[in-house]
This record gives sequence, structure tokens and C-alpha cells, in this order.
Amino acid sequence: MKPVISTLSMALVLGLSVTAATAQEVSGQEVCMPADEMKASLVDWYGETPVAEPSPEGEQMWASDRSGTWTMVRLLADGNACVLAQGENWMAGGDTPEKLAQLAD
Repeated sequence: MKPVISTLSMALVLGLSVTAATAQEVSGQEVCMPADEMKASLVDWYGETPVAEPSPEGEQMWASDRSGTWTMVRLLADGNACVLAQGENWMAGGDTPEKLAQLAD
């Protein structure tokens, strides 16, 4: 029985290591740049403007009623910003909390 437990334990440890490595690879593909460049890119390329002030965690939603695109950005203390999520079909009108709740569904 002991070899089976050891084998299962080893498989579990290796599985967790692979999962951690995959998560690091995914987060390593984030789009990050100086916050001023991020803001200029969102305005110039997508016509997006801030929907609300940044949250206490530094997250800020940008959107364009014209193009229908939206981008969730995290502002970092070092002056950089990273894209957390982005998409299309932004709905004009309605309150900001309603829009955010619809995106979460």
C-alpha cells in the first residue's frame, strides 16, 4: 500500500507544479506598459474613456459607446498599468454598477 500512496502523492505534487507553471505562463502574457501609454492607447486606438474612477485596488473600467469595446485595467504603484480583461459589446446607457454586473454574468 505504501508505494501506491507514494505514487499518488508524487502525482499530486507534480500535478500542482504543472498547474502553477501554467498559471505563471498565462500571467506572463499580460499586456503591461507605462500608465500614460496605456491611457493614450485606449483613447487613440479604441476611443475608450474611463467609465469611473479607479477602485481602491487600482482597477479601472474603460469603454467606448461608439465602438462598443471595453477594457479593465489595473493601475500599479510603479506607474505601469496592465490589462486585466477586454471585450466588445459594451452597452451604452444604464448605471455603471448595472453594466459591471452584466459583464460578470
